[in-house]
Amino acid sequence: MDITLTALGWDTDRAAHLSRIHTDHRPGRVARVDRGVCTVLTSDGPVRASCGGALLAAAVGDATRLPGAGDWVLLGTWPDARVTVEAVLPRRTALIRRTAGKDASGQLLAANLDTAAVVEPVHPEPNAARIERLLSLVHESGARPLVVLTKTDLTADPAAVARQLAALAPGVPVLPVSAETGTGLDPLRAEVAPGRTLGLLGPSGAGKSSLVNALVGAVVMPTQSIRRVDGKGRHTTTWRALVPLPGGGAVLDTPGVRAVGLLDGESGLDRAFGDIADLATGCRYGDCGHEAEPGCAVQAALASGDLSTRRWQSWRRLHRELTHETRRHTTRPTRPRHPR
Repeated sequence: MDITLTALGWDTDRAAHLSRIHTDHRPGRVARVDRGVCTVLTSDGPVRASCGGALLAAAVGDATRLPGAGDWVLLGTWPDARVTVEAVLPRRTALIRRTAGKDASGQLLAANLDTAAVVEPVHPEPNAARIERLLSLVHESGARPLVVLTKTDLTADPAAVARQLAALAPGVPVLPVSAETGTGLDPLRAEVAPGRTLGLLGPSGAGKSSLVNALVGAVVMPTQSIRRVDGKGRHTTTWRALVPLPGGGAVLDTPGVRAVGLLDGESGLDRAFGDIADLATGCRYGDCGHEAEPGCAVQAALASGDLSTRRWQSWRRLHRELTHETRRHTTRPTRPRHPR
């Protein structure tokens, strides 16, 4: 399959940026990263490239500045034929999660996605809290959000399940799809026009790799069956991979996510919970925490049944998580001074 940079998303704006910085480095798009070594798609074919020293130095303390799957980069070639990534071009969208641990930081999941699909299987039962969390992440990234309900051949009424998911994702399209039968694949293909990139985000066993294979029309990603004992998936994809499609465009598959911490993004949370954000405009106080404040429109909706307790608790959990992260980043400990 011949690959052109234009089919992968290279456009006049990116070309203009390249001309403004007056460089001889050639552009390419990162398909995957293995232990710091990038596989980069270029007009001359794929190349392997490590990060240049200046790029490594600039990323000290912030690993999200290193190249990741989906990034557009500039490549330098050395006299000994070594190829290095010398710069990461500005990202239009960035899917970043918080890493686990005491010293949590950001981890780039994917860059320059036009659409990011939250992939959730019909079996086992869709996890509402996970969908809401991932949608918050997608909204904050700047990519267009989408929910893809997979393995719909395992249920008698996929439309009913899709309606349930639509209630969790105000304003976000929900596409029921079966990679096994091909049902629903055409609307998903429409999301990956030439020059556009679709990202897939979801748990192990959701069928992300099967979707990639169905969109490509060939087996390019390994797949495994789910565990019979609990219906949960096994990790098949262990790296993030950008896969070009025959008709142009690309799909970016990600490993199954067990935990996705929110690093930043009140605006993403507000868009994911647009129903609660709309209710909040009717609160008496602008800084209402929606707990026990007088005149709280959110609490009134809870009392009347217009807002479900589960939905509000999910919002509150994510809101508290973001508030904690904001405080942690704005209140950094200072070193104590010792007498000389």
